[in-house]
Formats: sequence, C-alpha cells, structure tokens
Amino acid sequence: LLSYNGHEPVNVVYFMAMVILLPLVTMLLALFSMFRANSAKSVLVHLSPSYWMEKILQFLPFGLQKKLEHFQMNPLLANWIVIRRSQLIALFFSLGLFVALISVVATKDIAFAWSTTLQISAESFYHFLSILSTPWSGWVPSAVPSQELIAQSQYFRLGDRLSEEMITHASKLGEWWKFLAMSTLFYAVFLRLLMYVLASSGLKKALEKSFLTLDGASRLLREMNDPIISTSAPMEETEFVSFSNSAVPTIQRLESAYTLVQGWAIPKEQLIVINDAMGIASDALYEVGGGNTLAEDDTVIHNSKGTVLLYVKAWEPPTMDFMDYLEALVAKVDKLIIYPIGTQEEGYKARPKFVDIWERKIAALEEEKIWLKRAQKSKKKEA
Repeated sequence: LLSYNGHEPVNVVYFMAMVILLPLVTMLLALFSMFRANSAKSVLVHLSPSYWMEKILQFLPFGLQKKLEHFQMNPLLANWIVIRRSQLIALFFSLGLFVALISVVATKDIAFAWSTTLQISAESFYHFLSILSTPWSGWVPSAVPSQELIAQSQYFRLGDRLSEEMITHASKLGEWWKFLAMSTLFYAVFLRLLMYVLASSGLKKALEKSFLTLDGASRLLREMNDPIISTSAPMEETEFVSFSNSAVPTIQRLESAYTLVQGWAIPKEQLIVINDAMGIASDALYEVGGGNTLAEDDTVIHNSKGTVLLYVKAWEPPTMDFMDYLEALVAKVDKLIIYPIGTQEEGYKARPKFVDIWERKIAALEEEKIWLKRAQKSKKKEA
C-alpha cells in the first residue's frame, strides 16, 4: 500500500480502502453476527472458523477423536468466542497498519496522490473527505486535506511522466500522511476497539447463560427456588417423652477397670489424663461426637459391648445428637454408665446443678441400661 519507487506517487485511495472501507464493512458484518449469535442456524455459520475446525478434527486419528467427543461447548458460547477473537485479530492488524504508516513516512520521502477511473471531481472528493474527517476536524484541523491539496495531488495516467504542476508542488504532496494516520486511528483502531469491548461484553453474557445449559443446572435452580423443603429420617425416631418423676439409676463408686471407655467430644489424650485422675484402667479409649463423622461413631457403636463408661462435659447440656447416639449405643451394650465431669481446674468434679440437668434429660429415655455416676447427696440437701 505504501510502496514508492520514485516515479509514480502512492495512491491514497488504496490505503483509504484498507483503513476505512474494509474496517467499516467487517464491523457491520460483526454487528450482524452479534445479532445472529443466539441462533444456531445462522447464515454466517459456514464462515465461522469453529465450523471448519470441526471438519478438520474429523481427519485426526481415532484415539484423539474419541477424547474430543467428551469435550462439548455450547454453540452460543462458541459463536461469541469466534466473534471476540476475530475483533482482537482485526484490532492488532489495524495497529500494525498504523505503525507501518508512521514508520514508512518517518524513513522515506513519499509523494501521495489520488487517482480513480470514476468521474469524480476534486471538489466532490474534497466534500467526501471532509465528511470522513468530521470526527477529528475540530481538534486536529491539519489532518483534514484542503481543497487546494486535493486539486494539486490528482494524478492522471497519461503517459509515463508526471504533470508539471505535480512536480512543482511535490513538497506539499506528503501532507496526506496526517489524514491517513487519523483515518487509521479512528476508523481502523478506535472503532475496532469499541467492537472488541462490545464483543467481550457479549461473551460475558453468553458465558452466564451457558451455565444454565449444563446438565442438571435447571433442576438445581428449580430446587433452589422451591420454598418447600422436605426432610426424612433413615429410621423411625422415638416419640418425645416429657420428664417424669422416675429416677435414673445412679452409682457413687466406679470400678477400677473398664473394658471400654468413651468420651463425648473429649480427645483420647484427655481421656487418658481423666482415667489417671479417677484411678480407672481401660484397654480401649474412644472419642465420640464432636468432630467425628457419623460413620466413625457407628464404628465405635458396632465395637461396643458389655459395660461402657461414657464421660460427658457436665457444663454442656445434652444435645439431640448426643441423645441419638445414646439410643444407638444402649441397644448394643449391657450397661452404660454416664459420668458428667467438671473442668480440670475443678478436679473433674461436676457441679450438682449440671448433673441434675443430665439426670432429667436421661430420665426421659426411661432406659434401664443407663446409669448415672454422681456424688452422693448430703442428708441436709436431700431434706
């Protein structure tokens, strides 16, 4: 476009067609593609690189084709990806044209002219260029070709020689580069940048919509928006029984050894310390509840048998998950002793008011296998 051999001037019409006409036409096609991107049967589908890429992939080895079968892309998303990448490629191409123009103008002395077979006068061409220069005519007036420059740079191919008038005004013919540079910046770069931003916005919205096309997405969204929530239990729960005056069997003294000792939300290391403080020996120590999973607690219950000593923190009232564990454990063992303990600073002695809370809760189960360890009440308190 900027080739100059020193004999004939560079025709600006060619360069204008590349930086003005071609970008405008391709941007109109891109806009049309954006409006038709949501349609799977678009007229331009056969012009899409993604369409021909699918055809090319059919020639790959069978193993690669089988792997690619698991890769699926939403057609809506694929259309917007192609549109966005095409605008990015065109933007870099336009920047390359601008850099090439500035580089050639800065390193060579080029004479520009305009020539066309169409019957266009210098006055008509001037009005046409004035319309094209409207976006920058107010702040870069030097980049608008004057009527005199247009008249002096019209080139006719009548022989091998240039007209004497063009040779006389050869120094002014280089002024065309300002108009060409601004035309490239506005029509090829700036407008293309706007198209790239628009395509990026469309791709973002298409990406949000594509999530709804994933398998199970609509069902998940429907369930999230459904205000009705239903729950079920794997086993029939025991009917709630209010507290009765029936007392829980209690013991004041523990045995010196137990086959199995458990602690509700009490780590195994702490259970060892508690056993030493109480003078109790045990071959097996287990932490249950707390951070344990249901499967881990089920394993402990499955391995439980005989008489089991269960430590609980007296200052923490019994919760429903503890009561569920208690019901499952008592069904596997012969006897269960619940021992509410205090803090280490209190010498693991629980306050009576805390033990009373545990006793009332356990009494609601009315289970003969469950025993409660508590200190013997004084006669004054009993009275």
